Amino acid sequence: MTKPAPTPIALAAMLTILSCAAESRAQDATSDSATVRVEGQRQNYRSLSVTGATKTDALLIDLPQSVRVLTADLLSDAGVRTLSGALDLTSGISRQSNLGGLWDSYAMRGFTGDPNFGSDYMVNGFNSSRGYNGVRGSANTDSIEVLKGPASALYGRGEPGGTVNIVTKKPRFTPGYEADLSAGSFDTYRAAVDLTGPLSDNVAYRLNAAHEKGDSFRDVITVERTLLAPSFIWLIGDATTLSYEIEASEQKTPFDRGIPAIDGVLGRVPVSRFLGEPGDGEITVKSVGQQLFLRHEFDAGWSLQAGLSYRDSSLSGFSSEVNNILADGRTARRQHRYRDWAATDASGRVEIVGKLRTGTLAHHVLAGADFYRFNDARILLRRNPSAGNGYLIDVFNPVYGGTADPLALSTSTRERQRARGLYVQDQIDLSARWKALVGLRHDSYEQTVENRRTALSNSQSLSETSPRIGIVYQPMPNLALYANAARGFRPNSGISLENTAFPAERSRSYEVGVKVDSAGGRLSSTVALYKIDKTNVLTTNPVNTDYSISAGEVGSKGLEVDVSGEIVANLRLSAAYAYTDATVTKGDNTIVTGSRFPNVPRQSANVILTRRFALGGGMATLGGGLNHVGERLGNVAASSKFTLPSYTTARLIASYAPNAKVRISLNIDNLFDKTYYASSYSEVWVNPGTERVATLGLHYKF
Repeated sequence: MTKPAPTPIALAAMLTILSCAAESRAQDATSDSATVRVEGQRQNYRSLSVTGATKTDALLIDLPQSVRVLTADLLSDAGVRTLSGALDLTSGISRQSNLGGLWDSYAMRGFTGDPNFGSDYMVNGFNSSRGYNGVRGSANTDSIEVLKGPASALYGRGEPGGTVNIVTKKPRFTPGYEADLSAGSFDTYRAAVDLTGPLSDNVAYRLNAAHEKGDSFRDVITVERTLLAPSFIWLIGDATTLSYEIEASEQKTPFDRGIPAIDGVLGRVPVSRFLGEPGDGEITVKSVGQQLFLRHEFDAGWSLQAGLSYRDSSLSGFSSEVNNILADGRTARRQHRYRDWAATDASGRVEIVGKLRTGTLAHHVLAGADFYRFNDARILLRRNPSAGNGYLIDVFNPVYGGTADPLALSTSTRERQRARGLYVQDQIDLSARWKALVGLRHDSYEQTVENRRTALSNSQSLSETSPRIGIVYQPMPNLALYANAARGFRPNSGISLENTAFPAERSRSYEVGVKVDSAGGRLSSTVALYKIDKTNVLTTNPVNTDYSISAGEVGSKGLEVDVSGEIVANLRLSAAYAYTDATVTKGDNTIVTGSRFPNVPRQSANVILTRRFALGGGMATLGGGLNHVGERLGNVAASSKFTLPSYTTARLIASYAPNAKVRISLNIDNLFDKTYYASSYSEVWVNPGTERVATLGLHYKF
């Protein structure tokens, strides 16, 4: 199997060395007048939509959809260092089964995405979840944009529940050097640096790097993650900006399916119990991504923005996974597997953005074209041992070291996806109080899946037009009422057990809501009501869990509330609530009509409140939070009555900055050491929630 080429990592290291070596000379060479000029251009660059999810500079209150931006300040206050931790802060997002801890998986408004990969998310407007990218950290994250509802009119394929876009930290011409050190429970240690500054009058760099290693509350589980992310910006004249970013990451951890529910009952097996095989070693996930962005300003308020993205990724290693519990209620029969998966993902886009008038109407126009090329190769070896060959384990008194039968080839597939899209969007100022948004996109898509084990292949071509319309009424500048309707689609990856391709998922969604911004814009609130219907949805084939099967039609409707900002000076609030009614509306023989979506609670809520105050000549922060997740269905493979119980966890947040350079922080998650279950795949694969974790951190600015 071809692995990701080392060239981008070597290039990243070389560029990093050159940046640090040249930084001191460039700093002296930059005159005061040049600094003012480039800093003004830099500030303009940071506000550009080239890496933002909405792709325009429109105010969020003017958009006819629910949008939540998780800022760097909020993530810092909450002590969040992973994508999954950040998404816990917003409404309508629930954790899903994460393939033994190897990737991020979540549902938005009930919809999870392609079961063959982790859940969809973008980095700077490019899809970065196709392939194998591990658990996403926050070392180079500037903010996270959560756009609710379908984005198909802008991005093509996607989930109707919403879109997550991560905006990375950008180079600055003002020098800045920061370091983070932390130590926490289970011997977990982390170090990170954030360095930025000018290389010349017109070129600046930024380097984000992080390394984390530690044990877990889970027996024998260790995790090691490394990130190297250099980026550069080149101001080409007064109207053109070119930037280049690299993300190179590696994750190593044993494959961990969690614990079983004995006879459907949780709590009989300790949450710390590991039922894999330590001798399997670690699963290694590697990802190297590169992005190139160009922006050129024309006269009369028009601009061109374009980008290219390329990512190599791979996942490989052995695992031992519980198949079922035998009749004695304590002996687990295990399956041995070896995965060797690799993918490449190349994409690009070019867009023109501008403003024009037709009579009394003002138009904010976006038109563009994009493409992507995705190749995915998977080899899976596995063996289902017989009950008497010794590859069993006692769930109450495990003895490791069992030997499985020799592995045999189970699946070997190669998938190729090719897609092209054309899109246009017009945001129209109808009057001072009324605004409308109209969008249209047309996609062409080809897919070929080759089953190399059977020498069979399957191809299909699809095309789809995705319209979107919305209206906004603003009776006051800080109050907006909105409504929208949209149609979306999503091609399904993979093939069935019978070697046939799946038709694309199709969706229709409707949403109404209210947005309120406080005076000065310090506090923003959104209340949204929505209804989504979706067809051609896949679920796991109960006959062979390595394949998928159509589950029929599903629907989701609900209420969401998001509040974020300062209630009064130095008192920050982040609050979210969601009621989600997500069910199968037309099932087949596998899924029963009326079944709830797995791992999606009807009720969920999150709140964080922090107070900043002067203390001993410095500034301190003290706060806390609660996270509530309601009861959920616990089996993704078939309809069952197995459920995960509701839970509520608490967190403590504290920090002290004696001066502008130093900040000491203490974060305690799951403060009262609540036993809970975050998600599950089935009764035998339940992912327990983390026990109490305390983390002491030191942040230093040089």
